[in-house]
Amino acid sequence: MARRIDVTGTGGVRLAAWEFGDPPKTDPAQDGQGAQHGQGAHDGHTVPEGSPGVLLLHGLMGRASHWAYTARWLSARYRAVALDQRGHGRSDKPPQGSFTRDAYVDDAEAALEQLGLAPVVLIGHAMGALTAWQLAARRPDLVRGLIICDMRASALGAASQREWGQWFKAWPLPFATLADVRKWFGEDDPWVERPNPARGEFYAEVMAESPDGWRPVFEPEQMLRSRETWVYDAHWEELAQVRCPALVVRGLDGELGRAEAQEMVRVLPRGQYAEVADAGHLVHYDQPEAWRAAIEPFLDALGDH
Repeated sequence: MARRIDVTGTGGVRLAAWEFGDPPKTDPAQDGQGAQHGQGAHDGHTVPEGSPGVLLLHGLMGRASHWAYTARWLSARYRAVALDQRGHGRSDKPPQGSFTRDAYVDDAEAALEQLGLAPVVLIGHAMGALTAWQLAARRPDLVRGLIICDMRASALGAASQREWGQWFKAWPLPFATLADVRKWFGEDDPWVERPNPARGEFYAEVMAESPDGWRPVFEPEQMLRSRETWVYDAHWEELAQVRCPALVVRGLDGELGRAEAQEMVRVLPRGQYAEVADAGHLVHYDQPEAWRAAIEPFLDALGDH
């Protein structure tokens, strides 16, 4: 089960926030549906009153439900909320809206304040991790801990942006079935080096059925607009301004290399490092148990206050 909470982002954009820590359904048949990657499989805890807050921020093209597994085990001791960021999931996708770094960071700040999560632990993947450390740098009073999952601090450059534009054009839209979605993103996509069923499932979660087939719940053009606001710049300066304890996590086969990750740890005033074997860029989704094992000691050290 999940509980949706609407919050208002900058410029009046409606954002959908989600709690995934509700007690399990009583119908065993329903309980078994979608257990992979945390869909319906959780510990069944009720969040204790006054629990410390965690805000989970997905990456580009992601959605809050990608955090369901993580949010459910966190809910044993935290109020864990995952946010559909602007242009993603069930949140607004204003055609003329702003998709700048400031807009994303302002949204996260507004969400955690409206939800009463501060002082919060921010957990972000990829673009969501950048949003998290930019917010932690800007508002140290609101953030007591930070987990960065597979996001580079270096500039990626114009060639990277062009490659992404070409990649979106290569998508064989619309997909006839969800099975086709899983197969293309898990096997046939030229960016896939070897079969990756978890990647196929990840993208299946961001598709919706339309009259002519399955299409993404986001607008690719808005994703490129979002991405162009960070790929040309490096983000080391903001990383150095993060005052709270911070953990940098990378998948061994992810996009963040070991040398850059360790340099990020060095730049962070209170940085720590962890890596997850047999995981690519989608660390928390590829290897959910190993991801938990990587971040739980850091959270334990932070404590509950």
